[in-house]
Amino acid sequence: MELRPAFRVNGFLMVLVLVVIGGGALVGAIAAAGAASEGSNPGAAAGAVAGFVVAGIALVLLSGLTTVGPNEAKVLQFFGRYIGSVADPGFFWVVPLTGKRRISLRVRNFETQTLKVNDSDGNPVQIAAVVVYRVVDSFKSAFAVDDYEEYVQTQSEAAVRHLATVHPYDSDDPARTSLRNGAEVAEELTTELSERTALAGIDILEARITHLAYAPEIAQAMLVRQQAAQVVAARSRIVEGAVGMVGMALERLTAEGMVDLDEERRATMVSNLLVVLCGDRSAQPVVNAGSLYS
Repeated sequence: MELRPAFRVNGFLMVLVLVVIGGGALVGAIAAAGAASEGSNPGAAAGAVAGFVVAGIALVLLSGLTTVGPNEAKVLQFFGRYIGSVADPGFFWVVPLTGKRRISLRVRNFETQTLKVNDSDGNPVQIAAVVVYRVVDSFKSAFAVDDYEEYVQTQSEAAVRHLATVHPYDSDDPARTSLRNGAEVAEELTTELSERTALAGIDILEARITHLAYAPEIAQAMLVRQQAAQVVAARSRIVEGAVGMVGMALERLTAEGMVDLDEERRATMVSNLLVVLCGDRSAQPVVNAGSLYS
């Protein structure tokens, strides 16, 4: 079975028709009952019974009236059998004696619990995500799963756990996606959740990580590791720039013929320049009053 629109009629029109029929039948039944009690009309008793029956039927038919609000649907069951859904807002008359289950079609969001899971490198991390979704198939939401809200929450936590296990918290390799790559990770999480919840007639609009941190027991150690990595990266850039500047200085001195440097003096100049450029403190100049070799 699949989602289909249910039979419906304008509710205000049916109220008018049923009130007229039921009211007329009730008035006629009362009049016939009065005539039967006086014995003036032998068939009045049968007419009274028919009038009361028609009024009772009209009263039963009033049970088919239902109201559907904006961004909601009513799933109809007639003695257990699915007969359709009403998703248009308004006041309608549907098949009477039906069960009417309300399904909200509004956009919803919730945040998962903060989960503790090991990333792909085996480091314990704490992670949570916010999920934005809505119901697009009221039949599947009502009958494919027991509780679609609980189903979405459970599948969201499972998807977040799986995402954390296939990606590292952080990565120095540009070709390797880490959990800190927000846009890529959000797209992957949204796609996986959409596949998991399609069975329940759910459309995932967005899924994004809202909390990401190392577990407390390793947070300090990982902070030291990150700081060391940043220091190494900064030193590498400094050395790279210093070597370029030293090479440029030697080329300019040689090209302009300002000084004739032998190998020893060239090595000394390179050493001094690298010390000045790569040092983490300001260099203290030493004035040599003699020659280079004394």
